[in-house]
Amino acid sequence: MPPARPSRWPLWVRRIHKWLSLLVGVQALLWMAGGLYMVAVPIEAVHGDHLARNERPALLPSSPRIDPATLAARYPGMSGFAFKQLGGREVVELRRGKEISLLDAASGAPLAPLTRAQVEELARAAYLGDGQLRAVDWLTTAPREVGARPAPLWAARFDDAVSTTLYYSPYSGELLTRRHELWRWFDLAWMLHIMDYDERENVNNGLLQASAIAGSAMAFSGAWLLALWLRPRLRRKLRR
Repeated sequence: MPPARPSRWPLWVRRIHKWLSLLVGVQALLWMAGGLYMVAVPIEAVHGDHLARNERPALLPSSPRIDPATLAARYPGMSGFAFKQLGGREVVELRRGKEISLLDAASGAPLAPLTRAQVEELARAAYLGDGQLRAVDWLTTAPREVGARPAPLWAARFDDAVSTTLYYSPYSGELLTRRHELWRWFDLAWMLHIMDYDERENVNNGLLQASAIAGSAMAFSGAWLLALWLRPRLRRKLRR
């Protein structure tokens, strides 16, 4: 009888293992690099709380304020309100559904959205870094780094070492979020880590699942090849 042909399975498994190792290895390097950055940089520094305060000044007990019942009657559909200090004056933050507007605290008269000069004053008062305010930009399209916060908004940019940007709502005067280079690098590392290159939020996306399957296939094929390599050597040792 002619000798049996050697199985081609080992050859095919080696090839599959080689290409899987290349593909998964690159992603594994990105996982490790991104993970290293995320554990090396304190999350408090990423949040940027040390760069800007977001405290509401206390209200003065003697300040004149419109009666809430009058406010509700004047603005039908009111879903909430709050008195607060903003730029040295007391105002009412009025909510009607998702709509926010500012009113004069004493009269209840509507106030115009914040101007560039008002935002400059708020940003300088809130900023805790060592840079200077270099620009205040009016944005009609929200940048990706502010997430789901709606446009329009004001962006106050500082010239410090981490390019701090403070984003303000023109309708409420609130500091919506702080962004700087440490946060931006963290966001990039997070994107590479979870492999969500669009929204950077979905930790259960198809690409990540495919990579996990490929990594498992690489590990199993490697284990199979190792067992195949060890088997004749173990047999020789047993014979001895």
